[in-house]
Amino acid sequence: MNIAKELLIKPARWNKAELAFWIIVLSLPFFVSQYALLINEIAVVALFALSLDLILGFTGIVSLGHAAFLGFGAYVAGLFAKHVFPDPIVGLLVASLSTALLGLICSFTIIRGSDLTRLMVTLAMSLILFEMANKFDGLTGGADGLQGITIGPLMGIFDFDLQGKTAAVYSLVALTILFYIYKRLVNSPFGASLKAIRDNPIRAKAIGIPVTAFLAISYTLSAAVAGVAGALLTQSSSFVSLDVFSLERSADVLLILVIGGVGWLYGGIIGAVIFKILHSVISDITPQYWIFWAGLFLVLLVLVDRGRLVAPLAWLRQKGGAT
Repeated sequence: MNIAKELLIKPARWNKAELAFWIIVLSLPFFVSQYALLINEIAVVALFALSLDLILGFTGIVSLGHAAFLGFGAYVAGLFAKHVFPDPIVGLLVASLSTALLGLICSFTIIRGSDLTRLMVTLAMSLILFEMANKFDGLTGGADGLQGITIGPLMGIFDFDLQGKTAAVYSLVALTILFYIYKRLVNSPFGASLKAIRDNPIRAKAIGIPVTAFLAISYTLSAAVAGVAGALLTQSSSFVSLDVFSLERSADVLLILVIGGVGWLYGGIIGAVIFKILHSVISDITPQYWIFWAGLFLVLLVLVDRGRLVAPLAWLRQKGGAT
């Protein structure tokens, strides 16, 4: 089977409800500017969840170390802005391409083996990068984090303000563009092949799908988008620390997909919104017990039909098909 032909993307039309949804999303920083910082955080987390959903929900690759790519993209963007060129868009592209290369290299470790093997390998990769960032503290800042990052104005015009309005618009535009690309991707012949691999890799290989190559491509694309999320995180805060490699980051994004739904691109967005709002509200009330309440919510989510909790969005999922 010709891989290039498989990657040809067929049109994936957006219905009126989806168009209205994204118009509202992009306008949020202008109408509720007081929540711009929270909106930016949600956009970055949603993009991170979107990247994981491609390999977990559509390809069937289980990962407990996806923060490796988030952190790598964050550090690349920070180092590039500090030592090379402060333009945010150029830095975003460099971080994405660098993380895609890392994802391609790492893909050779996950194309074989069981889910448990992949789980441990991805976790190990995150731990390795954490230790490397801590070891080379002269470059990364180590435990103190990478400081002194200066991000230039967006498009040479819009400065990153303390209120987070520019950052929120920037992150939402990136989320919208990459969501659209992902939507077309999963509705293409390539996307159908990924789902076949997820459901039964042996059967997929028997009918001529290049399973190994497609697993590597999916993992590389997922890493690239996670790198974009990491770059946005750094550029919007002008700081990056070892926390971006933490197991908690990987666990949080898995929880987000559990909340919103795996194998449905909107699931990452819905999960990110619910997760960040809960985090913001509960942390204001009882910051020391945030993890307890997050765990309780997850238990309730499992015990109660998730569909009831996100019922208002069920119609959108039906109309959006696979996405």
